[in-house]
Amino acid sequence: MYFRNALTELLIKDNGYLPATIQLIINTHYHSDHVGANAGLQKKYGINIAAHRWEAGLINNNHPEAYCSRWLDRPVEPYIVNCLLSDGDEIETGTEIIRVMHTPCHTLGHICLFLPATQALICGDLLAENDVGWLNIFREGTASIEAAKDSLEKVAKLSLKRIYPGHGPVITNPLETIDHARSRLEKWLKDPEKAAWHACKRIFTCTLMIKDGLPEGEIDDYLMKCPWFNDFSTYIFNLKPIDFIRPLLQEMLRSKAAHWQNNRLMPSTPYNRPFS
Repeated sequence: MYFRNALTELLIKDNGYLPATIQLIINTHYHSDHVGANAGLQKKYGINIAAHRWEAGLINNNHPEAYCSRWLDRPVEPYIVNCLLSDGDEIETGTEIIRVMHTPCHTLGHICLFLPATQALICGDLLAENDVGWLNIFREGTASIEAAKDSLEKVAKLSLKRIYPGHGPVITNPLETIDHARSRLEKWLKDPEKAAWHACKRIFTCTLMIKDGLPEGEIDDYLMKCPWFNDFSTYIFNLKPIDFIRPLLQEMLRSKAAHWQNNRLMPSTPYNRPFS
C-alpha cells in the first residue's frame, strides 16, 4: 500500500503539482485500479473525494458491494466520498469547468468528465484505443451492453479533440475510436458470450499485474477461490469452475493476454507492480 501511495505522489509531483495543494480527487468509478491511493492521500493531506452518488453511498456505508472488491479479489482501503456527483453537475477548477456525465457501462455509477473549453473527455473505462471497458454481464446481463452503447452515443454527441482513457494512450481520433467501440458492442449484443470472455481475460490480467504473475502450481487454487471466476464459469459458460480453468488459460495464451515465464503465468501488457 505504501508503494502505491508513494508512486501516486511522485507522479503528481512529476507533473508540476504538490499533493498538499490538491483540493479534490474525482473518480470515474470505484474499482481498485482507479481509487487505490484515495485513502492514503485523504488521510495524509485531507483531500476531498468526488464520485457518482450511486457509488458514493456504497463506499461511505462500507457496503460489501463497494468497489466490487470481494468479487474481484481486489482489496481497497476505505475512504470517504465528500462530494456526491450527478449527471450534469459542473465543477469549477479555477481555469476550466468540468462537466459530469453519468455513463453507466463498466460500473453502474461510472462517469466521464467533459472539459468544454479544451474539447477533451476523461472517459475512465468507457473505452480505450481499440478496446472498451469490460462489462459485468454476469450481474447485469445484456443490459450492461445496452447501457455502454447508450453512454457511447452520449459522448459521441460532444465536440471532442482528445479523449483521455483510464488505460492506454491518449485518443486523438475520437469519432473513429467511438465507432470502433460501437461496432464491438453490437457484436457482443449478438453474442454476449464474447463480452464474458473479454471480462474474464481483463479481470484475470489485472490479477496477474497485481500479483506480478502466478506460479503454475497456484493458479487452479487461486481461481477456484475467486467469486468472479466461479460466477462466470457457472452462470455464463455453464461449466463447473474446475472445468473452466483450462479453457481460460488456453484463451489467455491464445490471445497473448498472458505468457509463461519460468513456470509463472505473466501478463503480456507492460505494468508497474502496485505493491512493494
